[in-house]
Amino acid sequence: MSLNIAGVDVSRETMADLEAFSALVIKWNAKINLIARGTTESIWDRHIVDSAQLYQFAPNGYQKWVDIGSGGGFPGIVMAIMGKSQQKGANFVLIESDQRKAAFLRTVARELVLPVQVMAQRIESAEAQGADVVSARALAPLSGLIPLVLRHLCADGTSLLHKGRQAGNEIADVKKIWLFDLEEYPSITDPEARILAIQRITPIGA
Repeated sequence: MSLNIAGVDVSRETMADLEAFSALVIKWNAKINLIARGTTESIWDRHIVDSAQLYQFAPNGYQKWVDIGSGGGFPGIVMAIMGKSQQKGANFVLIESDQRKAAFLRTVARELVLPVQVMAQRIESAEAQGADVVSARALAPLSGLIPLVLRHLCADGTSLLHKGRQAGNEIADVKKIWLFDLEEYPSITDPEARILAIQRITPIGA
């Protein structure tokens, strides 16, 4: 019997892993600031479902997914949990420079047996990954995000980005510098937020 989270049908095992991850975040959050303390009671909708909604826009057949600035694992760990059964054989690379958060991510990956590699490095200095998918949530304005995405995305890859109420202004700013294909989707957890799917990024004049 399948269950559904954020528009994606998942197994009972996937749902159990998401619940176990949620419990680990709450446990570790007492010592490491993984999520804002005021959001622990609403972690499921505020962080788990908000991250999970990204998966429905994942391209078919992806093999390598890179999450940049992974923090407490949103959306990277959530994507790996969903991908473990949805896209067997795919690998997930989480780039997080904070050593304590990286240690947390490694613990989650080990305990939940996830196909995850954690790189405790700065995004801009980590080895280019050539990923089919690059994701990021609450990391930086789009103007700063695009170069980081481009570093780790393969030529025909897709970037999936959570953006807030300033998405329109940020898109207008980067269109002065970059050419790209863009699709926007409304967030199911925040009426003012958007999910951006960006492909074929090239600098203007290149």
